[in-house]
Formats: sequence, structure tokens, C-alpha cells
Amino acid sequence: MTRTPIVAAFAAFFVFAAGAVQAQDVKRGEYIFAASGCAGCHTDTANNGQLLAGGRALKTPFGNFYGPNITAHPDAGIGKWSDADFITALRQGRRPDGAHYFPVFPYTSFTKMTDADMRDLKAYIFSLPVSDRRNKAHDIGFPFNLRALQFGWKLLFFTPGEFKPDPAKSAEINRGAYLTQAMGHCAECHTPRNQLGGLRTDMMYAGDLNHAGQGTKVPNITPHPTTGIGSWTPGVYEDLLSMGMTQDGDSVGGDMGEVVANSTSKLTPPDRAAMIAYLRQLPPVDHRVRGGN
Repeated sequence: MTRTPIVAAFAAFFVFAAGAVQAQDVKRGEYIFAASGCAGCHTDTANNGQLLAGGRALKTPFGNFYGPNITAHPDAGIGKWSDADFITALRQGRRPDGAHYFPVFPYTSFTKMTDADMRDLKAYIFSLPVSDRRNKAHDIGFPFNLRALQFGWKLLFFTPGEFKPDPAKSAEINRGAYLTQAMGHCAECHTPRNQLGGLRTDMMYAGDLNHAGQGTKVPNITPHPTTGIGSWTPGVYEDLLSMGMTQDGDSVGGDMGEVVANSTSKLTPPDRAAMIAYLRQLPPVDHRVRGGN
């Protein structure tokens, strides 16, 4: 064999190897995409919108936000973002131009994801069809529409940084904590907020009325025996997370129905078991969600 064919053979090997790694990243990213629930906020399903093309209205007490286009379109989406840009958005809550995101984007939870998971998530998103749909401006009043104020909000309520496993807990509980806190960002809906929109850390997972202002109850998912879900068996948890079936044989709808359909039902049984193990060992919080429907 001459030198040239040898070089060509090595080059072909490395191209093949790089392709295999990329394919693996996309496959991992697909799973992380489901676990992170990205489709829900970035897809206008009510109007048959394209996956991740944005436009979904997100109602909050501060006004209406509209999920942006996060397809890989170079102008309308995030196609020009580098891996570092993507990681900064999720880790620091900042756009590539340095502007701060509004906390309706749950970077406050995503910040706990690993760099590897963020990169694989981006690889999967960039493998999907692009959309040229332009972003819709948020409809929020003064002064909440001032992005500069988000810097102060972060100082009060945001702690950036990757998830740190608790050495006193089992590997299963730490895996469940990572899935629940970072990817699933469950606390964003299941924790009461103060008047500035910050999570009440003394009431983590204790439930609240729907922040979208629709008056629906978001349940207390701490293991409190009467106001939470302390009476649930692991089987009840599994039925809800895998099929959306409640303890009384009904099914969940609304936002949680989407979470089950897009996210928890697509997790592996061991990952759902890990989330269940984590939720069952949380400190019980005596908090009954009142009002609403």
C-alpha cells in the first residue's frame, strides 16, 4: 500500500468515527430533549405550529411571553449559535449578545445540567427541520419589560452552576434529583413564587395556583400525608408519570398532560423510578393549594 492510500484510509476512519460520535450525540440529545420538556414552551401546538418554531403564548402574572423559535434557522432561529452560546443561555440565562433572558425561560433550573448534556441537546435540536417563523414580541408591561432589570432579579433569585450530587444520598436519588431539578425543572411550576416572581425556597414543590393565571391548581408534590402526595405508592407515581393516570383512575390534562406526553412517558423506567425515589424523600411541606379549580 502506498502512503497516499494509507493516509486516505486513516482519514476515512476518522471521518467515520466522527460521524459515529455525532450520531450518538444526537441520539443522547433526543432523550435529553424529552427529559427537558423543550417542545412544550417552544411549539405553538394550539395552532398546529411546527416543532420548536415558537409562538406559543406563555401567560404569567407579569404579562404574556411568547416562546421563541429555537430551530436551527440561521436568522429566525438559533442556527448561528455555537455550543458555547447555547451553554451560556442555559447556564447563565444570557443571549449571545449579552442580554439577560426573562426567567420565564427556566434557565434557573437548566443551569444545573452538565455541559455534555447541553451540547447533546443542541446537537439534537440542530438535527430537526428548521423554520423561518419570526419571533413574536412579548406583551408585558413596564417595568417588567426592561431586560436590564433582569440582572438585579438574578442577583436576588438565581444561583448559576452545575448540579452537585449529594454524597449522603444514593446514586438513584441523585439521578432523580438531577432529572427533577435540572432537566425536568419541576420546581418552576410546583413551587409558590413571591411578588417578584422568585421561587419561595422554603416551599419547594409545595404547589401553587397555575402561574399562567388560569386558576388551575398545581399540586403539592412533597410527601406530606394530607396536603401532598405522601400516601402515594411507587406504583401510583409510575402510572402518573408513564400514562398520566391519577390515583382515582382519572387522567391528567392541561400542562401536566403535556409534560407526561412529551417528557416523563418517554423516560426509561429506571429514570422514572429515580425521580420517584427523589420525590418520596423530599421534606414534607404542609401546604394545601386553595382556590382555583
